Amino acid sequence: MIDNSAEPSGLSRRNLLKVGLLGSALLTTAGLTATLSGCSASVPQAGFAVIRASDLPFLQALIPVMLEGAVPADHMPQAVAGTLESLDYNLNHLSPEMRGLTVQLFDVLALPITRGPLTGIWGSWNNASADEVRHFLNRWQNSSLGLLKMGHASLLQLVMMSWYGRPESWIHCGYPGPPKV
Repeated sequence: MIDNSAEPSGLSRRNLLKVGLLGSALLTTAGLTATLSGCSASVPQAGFAVIRASDLPFLQALIPVMLEGAVPADHMPQAVAGTLESLDYNLNHLSPEMRGLTVQLFDVLALPITRGPLTGIWGSWNNASADEVRHFLNRWQNSSLGLLKMGHASLLQLVMMSWYGRPESWIHCGYPGPPKV
């Protein structure tokens, strides 16, 4: 008689989660290793003090999604350019340690080997839709991994501080600006 019962594969839910965490840690380590070994370009893009050419596709996909509702669509290109300018200024004035961590985060998000598994965006950031970026942000915000939650919080704070520190953002929220002295 032939036994048709399925034998358990040995891969329980707990083991699957462990494999997923191990894979994530491995990919993050690969991204950080590439950064530390010089595989990523560390030269700032022309016109910027910190932001590199490899960071721009990610930031240009991220900023419009984060500013949705605060900026009219016809003003979005100027808002993105201004936010990038302020973001670069803010990064340049962070402590060297914080700036280094932020650059490492940008490297992990730029490298294809780490970007896909960690963000769910397998292609270039240039081709990512707003829905894909929203999904990535939601995924990190609600992750069970504290490191991804911290990454989300860092990105959110960096972009929001850079946008709302600009005078053109004040009109939308009704802020008249600082008092004239």
